[in-house]
Amino acid sequence: MEELNIIKVDNLSTIFGENIVHKDISFSVKEGEIFGVLGGSGSGKTVLVKQMVMLDNIQKGNIEILGKDISDLTLKQSQDLKQQFSYLFQFGALYSFLNVIENISVMLKEYTDLPADLIEKIAYTNLEIVGLPKNCASLYPSQLSGGMKKRVALARSLAMQPKILFLDEPTSGLDPASTQKINDLIIHLKNILNITIIIITHDLETIKTVLDRFIILKQKIIFDGNIREALNSDDEFIKDFLTNKGK
Repeated sequence: MEELNIIKVDNLSTIFGENIVHKDISFSVKEGEIFGVLGGSGSGKTVLVKQMVMLDNIQKGNIEILGKDISDLTLKQSQDLKQQFSYLFQFGALYSFLNVIENISVMLKEYTDLPADLIEKIAYTNLEIVGLPKNCASLYPSQLSGGMKKRVALARSLAMQPKILFLDEPTSGLDPASTQKINDLIIHLKNILNITIIIITHDLETIKTVLDRFIILKQKIIFDGNIREALNSDDEFIKDFLTNKGK
């Protein structure tokens, strides 16, 4: 059975002033993949993902999400599609005035008509999915470690049961032990939820151990494949890029 292209990008170009950010880039993401978007500073990684999640406009080219051209949607269709994916920003800002379980429940309270008891049950389930104990539920963000904040932000991003999860630098600012725990959690989420995950990252361990496949951006796509193929590449830039941890 042929794998479904859950995301398809065709001939995407983006220019800001005289700065060419993307130049005719095309790629697809398969359903159930953990897919990475890599590139140096200013390579347009975040711009690309923001275009995919409809936060930035597409200047030229097409992006299809779940078989729908995102440039050709009514407002209602756009709103419906946005509920099929979740975007976790780099710092995954939690509401400081809400406790953990309230933070996780925010999206459900805002976008659904579910009864309060069911929202709470879903929030506690997501808390368990990301590996946090129930006694964390009443804590506030100021009482959490960096790794715990990331887990709560992930739990919140899963609240609407998205088909696609976009993660921007999910291990940024974490120590090696916490980084490994988040990397393990991402793989766990893919396996238990059968979710497609798109990650912007420069962390070498994430690239080596988590990503099924990735692209490297340098205006154009200069690589599309897995870590083994990248390290065996004859392109010195690609090898140097990975050796230097993608920075």
